Amino acid sequence: MVGIRSYGAYVPMWRMPLAAIAGSRKGNSSGERAVAYFDEDAVTMGVAAARNCLEGIDRGAVDALLFASTTSPYREKQAASLVAKALDLSRVAATADFAGSLRAGTAALRAALDSVKAGSKCNVLVVAADCRMGAPRSALESKLGDGAAALLVSASEVAAAVEHGESVADEILDVWRAEGEPFVHTWEERFVVEHGYWANLRAVARALADKTGLGASDYARAAFSGPDARSHAGLARSLGFDLRRQVQDPLFGRLGNTGAAFALQLLVAALEEAKPGDPIFVASYGDGADAFALRATERLPELRTRRGMDWSLRRRAELDDYSKYLRFRNLEPAEFDPRGGVGVSATVHFRERDMDISFHAHKCRRCGTEQFPFQRVCYTCFARDAFDRVRLSDREGRVLSYTFDYFAGSPDPPLIVTTVEAEGGARVYLQMTDASPAEVKLDLPVEFTFRKIHEYGGRPNYFWKCTPVR
Repeated sequence: MVGIRSYGAYVPMWRMPLAAIAGSRKGNSSGERAVAYFDEDAVTMGVAAARNCLEGIDRGAVDALLFASTTSPYREKQAASLVAKALDLSRVAATADFAGSLRAGTAALRAALDSVKAGSKCNVLVVAADCRMGAPRSALESKLGDGAAALLVSASEVAAAVEHGESVADEILDVWRAEGEPFVHTWEERFVVEHGYWANLRAVARALADKTGLGASDYARAAFSGPDARSHAGLARSLGFDLRRQVQDPLFGRLGNTGAAFALQLLVAALEEAKPGDPIFVASYGDGADAFALRATERLPELRTRRGMDWSLRRRAELDDYSKYLRFRNLEPAEFDPRGGVGVSATVHFRERDMDISFHAHKCRRCGTEQFPFQRVCYTCFARDAFDRVRLSDREGRVLSYTFDYFAGSPDPPLIVTTVEAEGGARVYLQMTDASPAEVKLDLPVEFTFRKIHEYGGRPNYFWKCTPVR
């Protein structure tokens, strides 16, 4: 039996009212969409979802990581290897990127299932994340959202077995983004929905039904992506699903279409509500369609403590200033481009990657003192070159000191800078993110999150930040 051993999801804390996009006053009840903070992107969100997925699981057992996104920060550099390093996975874990289509997430899932079934890998981590942009104040901008999902595929301890899967491919110019363009483009809505979305999802659903013998009424939950709420509901009815009883809420007006991560996020939401024995239909669209038939096992309730969609959606703060969102995306005119400069030295990045990306500290073998960054001499017992490496990212900490910097050029001033003592004693100088000055205080409990520090020389520079425990 091959299927999903664990799941995790991540939605940025910030929500932008759709009324703000339209230029209306605050208080309009038209809904909202999830917005990545200025220091987040597909990679950082993917790391967050993967950390939630791997809670309590030996990371040394993960022997492959597949990263799916249409908005990877690099065109020629593997994002999967960066995610694997941030997760502190083994160097012999295989890594691969999936891109180019909104089906990238389910394509990575299919590859993971095939790999485990073939016996070449035992535990494959599938991570899907997207941070797509529609043109400012366009209709498409209101429909998109940012987020990530992660699934650990295995043949042991399976919580949801994947019984069958089908795919169809199609060549249609409906939604696209060309090389070098920042914004997603879409053709006329009726054409996109009828000839693209509806036609392909119906075709793959029929193919799956022929293979499984299951009709719409046989499924307990149906989780599938869609371009908007109306088209999603129309497809559900045409496939024979009961909108109230079976169809997983597509979260338009709360989340938005999260691209390559969308179908997997809805699957995570379905798994959070499913009961052992429930059959689940999952499908995604993009240059064709993928569909899977899953069945929840008796182990599924053991995953209820995971940070999934429910936790992510309840953790929210409102971003009602549209101009601030434009600054987050570098879309507002400015005197200087904050992404200029030569960037971080590749040599320094290579030398310090265990500290900066994997967030390792040193632990003295003689006295147990932990310290960050790496040192050759223990400042407590003065032992020399007698250290083991320990990972700080899994721990919590407390704020020892803080300051508010209004002159640092942050897109969301002030920049909050802290000294944090992590569990174990290591003290780290960190920026705080997803927080307001009003909630910062001494001894504030914090956790660590992987974020962008800045973007110079045309490439992002990543490090860890702290955020209040919520």
